[in-house]
Amino acid sequence: MRSPQRVVDLLALVALGLLALSAYLTWSTADPGSGRPTVDFNGYAVTRAPLTLGLAAVVAVVVAKLAGTALRRVLSALVLLMGVAAVWVALEVRPSTTELGRLRPELSQAVTDHVGLGTGPAPWLALAGGLALVAAGLTGVLTAHRWRRPTQRYERDPAATPADQWKAIDAGEDPTI
Repeated sequence: MRSPQRVVDLLALVALGLLALSAYLTWSTADPGSGRPTVDFNGYAVTRAPLTLGLAAVVAVVVAKLAGTALRRVLSALVLLMGVAAVWVALEVRPSTTELGRLRPELSQAVTDHVGLGTGPAPWLALAGGLALVAAGLTGVLTAHRWRRPTQRYERDPAATPADQWKAIDAGEDPTI
């Protein structure tokens, strides 16, 4: 079975991939009618929140790998909250015609009477990425005490004096092992 630390890493990377993909795929499609071409808005044009939350969560997971148990739990709780925020953005953020008219003037009320809006696949990917972040954060909070600290290998022996360490180096030994 995989270690919980690797599961959190994998979930965070999957979430980042899904959230980044949602930033580049179609989030909303606007059809101004009257034979005009439809206008597609990618996720990054509509909202930058999912990609930003994904990047911040991956940074938090990397820092959690280097932290102690208490800080790991705090950072994992933050990843959980970022996942909840990404889910909320995926479910609730839908630009109105006035917002889209500010982004693209050909969709404004002055140019056209009616704009039909559609939703692309990107919000579903953002939702899946947010759920992956929620799972990563929850796994991290529940299993933070079982994570291995990579810095323990390089910490010196507190009983060894600096003179002992220099003697070990002179003898060709590595005092950090």
